[in-house]
Amino acid sequence: MVIETERLILREYTHKDFDVLYAILSDPETMKYYPKPYDEAGTMRWLNWSLDNYRKYGFGLWAIELKENGEFIGDCGITMQNIDGDTLPEIGYHIHKDHWRKGYAKEACAAVKEWFFKNTDYDSVYSYMNSENVASCATAASNGMTKIKEYTDGEENLCVYTITRKEWETVKD
Repeated sequence: MVIETERLILREYTHKDFDVLYAILSDPETMKYYPKPYDEAGTMRWLNWSLDNYRKYGFGLWAIELKENGEFIGDCGITMQNIDGDTLPEIGYHIHKDHWRKGYAKEACAAVKEWFFKNTDYDSVYSYMNSENVASCATAASNGMTKIKEYTDGEENLCVYTITRKEWETVKD
């Protein structure tokens, strides 16, 4: 599976991606809205979980590379997540902090959303994030998603965005 955009290539992870993925997931600034950055064991679990999702669902988080030089800059894709008690397909992403504010998250999310509606039968896709994560909220909104609710999970306040297939079909062209 490969998705290409103007500037990016999204592809399935391999175990060879461990070191560059670890550099992203172990960074405290990048992982600010997670309970803590990932250690090596956590990164390996993340990588294996992603590979398992490909087999289980036909999708997962995909590595993002820059077209211009092949540099691995993060991940973006669809995972099944527990969102306020319901298991729902969610667009998620992580971009290396050296590449923030360049529109890569928006571009990758838009491509993943298009892939999702063209290749699955789900009627909606979601994004959820810590309500203080203003950048992720803005990315969801810029991809045509609408905020539908906020809830508390433990001590974390979360907000949920969604777009339906019908809404996507209306705005895609």
